[in-house]
Amino acid sequence: MLIRHLDFFVTLAEEEHFGRAAELCGVSQPALSLAIRKLEEDLGATLVLRGKRFMGLTAEGQKALAWGRQILADYGHLRDDLVGRRKGGLTGRLRLGVIAPAMPLVPLISARFEARNPMARIAIRLMSSPDIATAIRQFDLDGGLTWLEGRAPANSFAQPLWSERALFACRKDHPFAPDPSVPWRDAVTQPLCVAEGAIAAYLETRHIRPAITCTSLDGVLAHLRAGFWCGIVPTGFRALLAPGDEVVLRDLDDGGPRMQLGATLMKRDPQSPMVQALQDCIASLTQDGSLTPP
Repeated sequence: MLIRHLDFFVTLAEEEHFGRAAELCGVSQPALSLAIRKLEEDLGATLVLRGKRFMGLTAEGQKALAWGRQILADYGHLRDDLVGRRKGGLTGRLRLGVIAPAMPLVPLISARFEARNPMARIAIRLMSSPDIATAIRQFDLDGGLTWLEGRAPANSFAQPLWSERALFACRKDHPFAPDPSVPWRDAVTQPLCVAEGAIAAYLETRHIRPAITCTSLDGVLAHLRAGFWCGIVPTGFRALLAPGDEVVLRDLDDGGPRMQLGATLMKRDPQSPMVQALQDCIASLTQDGSLTPP
């Protein structure tokens, strides 16, 4: 079984289209089909349901997809390790998913990581916590900065960074703006706009329904600037505000969510050199006090 045959199969399973998968793999469609049939012969199982087009995976194909992603990830880690040893430094690409509240701190991590690993590259994707967990489980990410809720996803481990509090956000002309803090009981009486994620989930558990829920903090900021809504936001929201912004942030003095933010990293044995480098980078930033809440 060739690694590239497995790569073709995983690409087809993710694209669900023979033509697109062939184009991504850089081969003709007949060559892609032939490689996957060879893979099926090697494994002694039918993996793909075929008709005039891609019709899905068989039960054996679903199992092969999970194993295939793992094998390809491990092969990539092995290659990065050997090439890095030969070239005298880590090569390859760090794939990092980040939730919006943690994005202001990513440049600190990127700068430290690049200084230590100048031949490596970093690919950063803005994602939700559930999408980060799924991508790590499917070996599409090396790690993520996310809310730590419950147990770490399969094949990963969590590294807590800090506990983050929520803030009340409103325009300067709002009646609550002059006060340095706003009681939670008063904040939740306002027409709220919040981002999907930990804060929205917290409100839902308390049967508090925000007027608007956005997929990003940028969407929340746009609504706050319009003046009709207030918000419950994480402290990382500060990074989105311009100097002299009409939106201001106030403490919540008697309630509100407390959220644990941290790194979720892929767990392998032996560990991926890329993940180990990221873990060491975060540890060094934490030790010297550089990685602190915004």
